[in-house]
Amino acid sequence: MPAIAEPVVESVAAKRVRIESIDVVRGVIMILMALDHVRDFFGSSSVSPTDLSQTTIPLFLTRWITHFCAPVFFLLTGAGAYLSSRRKSKRELSQFLFIRGLWLFFLELVVTRGLGWQFNFDYHVTMLIVLWALGWAMIVLSLLVYLPASVATMFGVVMIASHNLFDSVQSSNLLWSILHLPNFIVNHPGHIVFVAYPLIPWMGVTAAGYGLGQIYGWPSVRRRAFLLPFGLGLTAAFFLLRGINVYGEPQRWATQRSAAFTALSFLNTTKYPPSLLFLLMTLGPAMLFLWAVDARTPRWLRPTLIFGKVPMFYYLMHIPLVHLLAIAVCYVRYGQVHWMFESPSLGQFPITPPPGWGYSLPIVYLVWAVIVLTLYPLCRWFAGLKQRRSDAWLSYF
Repeated sequence: MPAIAEPVVESVAAKRVRIESIDVVRGVIMILMALDHVRDFFGSSSVSPTDLSQTTIPLFLTRWITHFCAPVFFLLTGAGAYLSSRRKSKRELSQFLFIRGLWLFFLELVVTRGLGWQFNFDYHVTMLIVLWALGWAMIVLSLLVYLPASVATMFGVVMIASHNLFDSVQSSNLLWSILHLPNFIVNHPGHIVFVAYPLIPWMGVTAAGYGLGQIYGWPSVRRRAFLLPFGLGLTAAFFLLRGINVYGEPQRWATQRSAAFTALSFLNTTKYPPSLLFLLMTLGPAMLFLWAVDARTPRWLRPTLIFGKVPMFYYLMHIPLVHLLAIAVCYVRYGQVHWMFESPSLGQFPITPPPGWGYSLPIVYLVWAVIVLTLYPLCRWFAGLKQRRSDAWLSYF
């Protein structure tokens, strides 16, 4: 996604210069994202990982670590857009972002919904999730790129910081359900459309990322000198505001049955929509991670570069792969697999679980490892293809 401006006459390989630290961080969050989706298919839907009355510490932390995925991806999407502005005119960049936003709608409603999550096209239950919100974030950014980067950044920061002022507004209004309150926009027998990812403040995170992209034109020493205190400051702001327990999170933390569960209550912030504290909790450490890998990528992290170079391709491949594996396991266990093709209820998304379905965390982690290792050679091939070729269609994957 990110690229650095280049002379007019260059080889295709030379044009594919990338910011390695961004690819590493993005690759790590893509790997973590697969863990959450494996848990969706193979874990028990009867236990909420974030319900402190029924969860376990390992289950909570398994869900909590994957909270970093969406915020960091939205942020780096914005940063990548700014880096693209160094080799595209504003009109070209705006057009690309707008078309890519529409493309993400198609992927959400047709490809991942029908060929990934559900393996059917009856649309009895339609969830508008991450690609829906990312598509809108890109469309909004396609307009913001005409403004100075500082204005786009301020738009994002204000949206992130202020949207919790409206937490008390409870409304079934269609526009409000799309913008800020997870809710049904269609809810009648035979057809349900549920907005799981309201657009605010995801659009703001992408706009803030557009501003962050500016620092990747700086020398590494100056960039690292910015990222370290910035990451520490965001993280400290999370602990301060969470400790005060007044603003930035609709779900207050409280003393629990043990010190460990009290700590979990402190970390248990709201993702739908992402509260200010949820974003401080995730983006602060993300800045520190970007700082840590900016000068040099540790050898053990280098394989993550492959996933970070082709995040959309990886996303589109991993969902049907997890679903296919769930079908295979279901057949071995039950001798039939019809549950895996039926539209689930909202509480059971993404599949209708067979009786007694749900595996322990060690099994979930084992399946996760199988998925990631299986996709590595395929993603490596596609990353090489993108490096060698400059076909326009490749920029949409």
